[in-house]
Amino acid sequence: MGKLTGTTVLDLSLFLPGPMMTRLMADQGARVIKVEPPGGDPARAMEPFEGGHSVWFANCNRGKESRALDLKSDEGKLALRELIGEADVFVEGFRPGVMKRLGFDYEAVRAINPRIIYCSISAFGQEGALAHHPAHDMAVQALTGHMSLNDAPDGRPVVPGVPSADMAASLTALSAVLMALIGRDQTGEGDYIDCAMFDSLLPWITHVAGDAIAGGQAPVSARQRSTGGAALYQVYTTSDDRHIVLAGREPKFAVNLLTALGRQDLIDDAERPAGEQGELIAFLRATFATRSRDAWVEWFAEKDIAFAPVLDCREALDQPHIAERELLVEGPEGGHLIAPPIRFASEDWRPATVPELGE
Repeated sequence: MGKLTGTTVLDLSLFLPGPMMTRLMADQGARVIKVEPPGGDPARAMEPFEGGHSVWFANCNRGKESRALDLKSDEGKLALRELIGEADVFVEGFRPGVMKRLGFDYEAVRAINPRIIYCSISAFGQEGALAHHPAHDMAVQALTGHMSLNDAPDGRPVVPGVPSADMAASLTALSAVLMALIGRDQTGEGDYIDCAMFDSLLPWITHVAGDAIAGGQAPVSARQRSTGGAALYQVYTTSDDRHIVLAGREPKFAVNLLTALGRQDLIDDAERPAGEQGELIAFLRATFATRSRDAWVEWFAEKDIAFAPVLDCREALDQPHIAERELLVEGPEGGHLIAPPIRFASEDWRPATVPELGE
C-alpha cells in the first residue's frame, strides 16, 4: 500500500530515465506493468549482477510486473490495447516518431482511453531542431553546457561520472505525471507530456550561467568560476593523495576555520572575489597537504565548518548514515537495493521483488 495504490502504469521505456521514474511510482504502490520486447530490456544484461539480476536493472525495475510483447505483431498490438484500456499512465522512451509508426502515439492511445496520462521521454523532445538527433546522457550534458563547467587539469572536459540528464528527466517526468493525475481529478481529462532530457537538465545551469542567460559571456569551468574558485568552495589534496572539500562560503565558516588554524589575519581574504584569494588558497593547500584525509576528518569533527572528505562509492555506502536511514537494503532475492528518496511517515516501506522477463 502507498500513495499511488490503485494507479496503473504501462511502462514501455528502457534503460534509465523512464524505468527509474516508474520505479519510484511502484515504490509508492502503483501497479507498474513493464512492457518489454521479446528479448527483454537490454539493461537486464548490464553488469554487475547480484541476487540473480543486474544491479542496474533491479534498482530501476523492482516492484513491477513484466509483459514481453512484440509490438510489430498483431498479437502484441492487441495485448497492448487491452492493457491501455485499464491504465492511468502510459510511459514511453523511444525516439520521436517510433510510437506513431507502431500505432500507439498519443492520439491512438487516447482514442482507446481518453483519461490516460501519456508521457514521452526523449533526449530533445518531440519537436525542434534536435528532436531526431540520436543521443544518450553525455551528448545532452554536452549540448546544455554542463560538460563545459567541469574539466580536467589539462582543460579538456571530463566524461561525466553521473548520468545527470537521465536522472533530471526521470524526476521531471515523475513531477509532470503526478501533476497531470491531480489535474485529471479536477477535469476528468487525460493529458500528454513531452519530457525532454535536454529541457530537464538545462535549468540546472541557472545558478552558474547567469551572465550567459542574460546575453553575456559564458562562465569558465567550475575550477575557475567565482564559486568553484573560491578558497572556501574548493577541493584540496591531502598528504596521502586523497581529497577533501571546503563547501561553504558563509563568513562564519571562514572565521571558524581560520581561527582554528591560527590565521585570523586571512579571514578578510575569504570575502574578496575568488581571483583575489591567492594567498588564502595557497595557505590552505599547503596546510591540508600536511595530514592524511582521515586525519583531517578527525580534526574537523565537532567544528562548525562546511567540510567533507571525498569518498569513493564503496566508502559512501559504508557510512553509518546510510544504515541509520536505511538507504541501502537487502532485497527479497538477496541482492542490495537503494531505497527510494520518497518515503512517508505513515508507511512502512519494504523492497519489492525484481520481475523476470514476462513475470
